[in-house]
Amino acid sequence: MYPNASLDSYRQISLETAPPGELVLMLYDGLIRFLGQARSGFDFEDPLERNQTVHNNTLRAQDILNELTVTLDLEQGGELAETLQDLYLYMGERLQDSNVNKDPAGLEEVIERITVVRDAWSQMLQEQHGAGSAIEGQLAEATA
Repeated sequence: MYPNASLDSYRQISLETAPPGELVLMLYDGLIRFLGQARSGFDFEDPLERNQTVHNNTLRAQDILNELTVTLDLEQGGELAETLQDLYLYMGERLQDSNVNKDPAGLEEVIERITVVRDAWSQMLQEQHGAGSAIEGQLAEATA
């Protein structure tokens, strides 16, 4: 078996067996990774490579934001779910603007905000009690 095939198989099994909270954390990690790759595209001198790197990775990040948005349970999640939905929509708009205008400011803002949310989510998973309290405090910081 090829090393990449083993890694792909491991990732697939991880996705299929992870609890929902861990899946959200994986989405946040993927979002941050693609945003970092998009941001690094601004370092390329070749305009084609620069634009393709920024564009393709920004689209991947937007796909993850869309997935996070559509999987929110607004009925059970209450105000927190609504706040996250608003934040995800805002981030999507910032990424769109950043991609169209080829301006890294939107990417950097989204990286900063989603990192706060990701860290709060991770902390919440670790604590496994008072599920809303840890994330709500840090979410206020991300939406400020």
